[in-house]
Amino acid sequence: MTEPARRLATYADVLAAPEHMVAELLGGELHVQPRPAMPHAVAASALGEELGPPFKRGKGGPGGWIILDEPELHLGPDVLVPDLAGWRLTTLDHVGEVTYVEVRPDWVCEVLSPGTEKTDRMRKLPIYARQQVSHAWLINPMLRTLEVLRLTEGNWTLVGTHQDDQEVRAEPFDAIVLSLGILWERVRP
Repeated sequence: MTEPARRLATYADVLAAPEHMVAELLGGELHVQPRPAMPHAVAASALGEELGPPFKRGKGGPGGWIILDEPELHLGPDVLVPDLAGWRLTTLDHVGEVTYVEVRPDWVCEVLSPGTEKTDRMRKLPIYARQQVSHAWLINPMLRTLEVLRLTEGNWTLVGTHQDDQEVRAEPFDAIVLSLGILWERVRP
């Protein structure tokens, strides 16, 4: 006896998810998870604060980017919500009065937690690769690590792994030195 065909989730399922949850469509499946815990939020917020002035505004850096916190991305049939995403102005020079972006970002950052790491690595990274997102960062605030990935011929290449309070130049934002300690300075295990 064959199993009945599985119904593919749709954007209507995303819209019907409880407001206090993050809803994504990954490979036709609805993934719903609670908002991030505080170490996750601290790391993502601190990273956005560090990248904003030099890359969004050109203060102490080259400018030329749009960087957004938790944007809803519609990439082909998938709906993803990375913790941060960035577009070079040559890729996306403005955002309209919409609730989501359909242009693939040049960079995404996923802040890992025990409840999201498997999905971020196994489900979302392949979608980002298929959509030709050039760079991805994976941050683990509890382990205090940053993994820097570059898309090379359709596959992710690990460019570097950094930890603790290192000061790093991490592509595509290697025009500045990023002090990793800022990402977890207010987080206690």
